[in-house]
Amino acid sequence: MASARSSLAEVDRRRQDVLAHVVAHGEVRIDELARHFGVSLATMHRDLDQLAERRLLRKERGRAAPFPSLTMETATRFRVGVNSALKEALCAAVADEIRPGSTVVLDDSTTVFPLAAHIARTEAVTVVTNSLGVARLFDDTPGADVTLLGGRYRGEFGSCVGPDVLRALGRLRADLAVMSAVSVLGGRLFHPIRDYAEIKEAMLDCAQRALLLVDHTKFGKTATHAYSDIARYDRVVTDRAAPAGELTELRRRGVTVDVIDQP
Repeated sequence: MASARSSLAEVDRRRQDVLAHVVAHGEVRIDELARHFGVSLATMHRDLDQLAERRLLRKERGRAAPFPSLTMETATRFRVGVNSALKEALCAAVADEIRPGSTVVLDDSTTVFPLAAHIARTEAVTVVTNSLGVARLFDDTPGADVTLLGGRYRGEFGSCVGPDVLRALGRLRADLAVMSAVSVLGGRLFHPIRDYAEIKEAMLDCAQRALLLVDHTKFGKTATHAYSDIARYDRVVTDRAAPAGELTELRRRGVTVDVIDQP
C-alpha cells in the first residue's frame, strides 16, 4: 500500500514538473517532453490529459501549451510543489523580519508558505491571512494566533475574496505584510483576477512595512489587472536568475532589492 502511495506521489510530482516546464518554455512538442522527463510517449500523454482536464494547460496535436493567463496561478495544489527549494530560500532570507509580538499579514501565494515555520518559532506573532492553506500550516502550533479572513471561498486558490475580506483588511493595522506576485514588469505588479489584485492592494494599505518575495520566473510578464507600483514595497527578495533590467528598474524606483543564490 505504501509503495502505491509513493508511486502516486511520484506521478503527481512529475506532473507538477511537466506543468512548470510548459509554462516556462511555452509550446512544447509532446515527444520532446517525454524525452526530457525520461518516460514513454503514452505516459506523457496520460500526464498531459490529466493536466488538460484540470485546465492547467492546453493539449493540442502533438504539442502542449500554457494558457496565456499565467496557468500556474490557477491551482494551489500544483503551485505548492513548484520551485519549492527556491521558495524556502526566499522565505529564509526574510525570517529575521518576523518580530516577537508583531502582526503579520500573509497573502495566499504559495511562495510565502515556508515562512510559517519561521513564524511558528517566534513568540506571540499574530498572523492574518485570507488563505486557508496558510492558516492550516499552523495546525500543529499550540497557541498560534491566526486570523482567517472570511469571504467568498475560491477552492482552486484555497482562499477567500470579496468585500468581506477587503472590509476586514480596512480595519486592520499590521506591522508587516509578506506577499508574492503573479508577474512583475517594469516596476508594476499584475494579477489575472481582479478580486486578488484588490486584496493585495488592501494588504499593502494596512501594513506599516511590506516585503515582496518573487522568483525569477515572475519577471517580464503581465496579466489583466495591474494593482500596484513596486515602490510600495520596502524590500524585494529574488534570485540571481532574475533579469538584470528588471532589477535595475526596481532599484531606480527606490526599492531595496536583495538577490539570493539559487539553491
